Amino acid sequence: MGTEDISTPKRTKEIIARHGFSFKKSLGQNFLIDQNILHNIVKAADLTKEKGALEIGPGIGALTEKLAQQAGTVTAVEIDQRLIPILEEVLEPYPNVSVEHGDVLKVNMKELFARRFDGVSKVSVVANLPYYVTTPIMMKLLEEKLPLENIVVMIQKEVAQRMAASPGSKDYGSLSIAVQYYAEPRLVCTVPHTVFIPQPNVESAVIRLQVRDQPAVAVKNEQHFFEVIQASFAQRRKTIANNLKSKYFPKDGREQLEGLLQEAGIEPTRRGETLSMEEYARLSDVLLEAGIGLS
Repeated sequence: MGTEDISTPKRTKEIIARHGFSFKKSLGQNFLIDQNILHNIVKAADLTKEKGALEIGPGIGALTEKLAQQAGTVTAVEIDQRLIPILEEVLEPYPNVSVEHGDVLKVNMKELFARRFDGVSKVSVVANLPYYVTTPIMMKLLEEKLPLENIVVMIQKEVAQRMAASPGSKDYGSLSIAVQYYAEPRLVCTVPHTVFIPQPNVESAVIRLQVRDQPAVAVKNEQHFFEVIQASFAQRRKTIANNLKSKYFPKDGREQLEGLLQEAGIEPTRRGETLSMEEYARLSDVLLEAGIGLS
């Protein structure tokens, strides 16, 4: 094709100007204008013509174009109605791309997959996510147990570090465990703010989550497991015993709680961020057996 890539600064500015497009801060719109970063994102998704890609927030199609060249089927979901005609125009050379107008947090994902990726062996989510809704989008994708191979996303660097953090580190928290329960994270690269129009105020990173066939640990009740984790990180400076006491034993019951922690093989004086996912799984099951939580 003779046309210049969508992602070059010149072509991005030309498309925006021609359509009289103005950025909406409320939608967290920052368009990528760097070929190398786009290449790194697409490469991390490990796409082939037999596979599919779901993009969230395609903007004017810079990443969509690269996905269309690598994957067999591409569907892009865009919340901003003003971008739909632009996407339809710039992606016209790619018959394997479909664009849907909608809010990904409200879209019925199972129905979308059945409609758009019928007969596609493996699908990855590949996206430059709006930072203000990163966590809800990621958790929706993981919790709905969609038939996904990878989730490769550009997100705020701090959030990426939290998703990939190990027990005992300052970034490790409930988000780390929630993500790692469903997927194996790997930081692909960090991204300077200079490669966007307009430039965001934060540093970004690309993270790849390889979705697990089975959750990382077996627990008797998933909802209870996550409830215990949330409670354990309620106040980071507090010990696990103090955090759990506030949640489950506001009056008394310290002795019972400490007995249950010991039963799970956890010292009551430890802090939440030092516990591994396996330890949380044991603790959740012990508390559940004792009838504590999920009232």
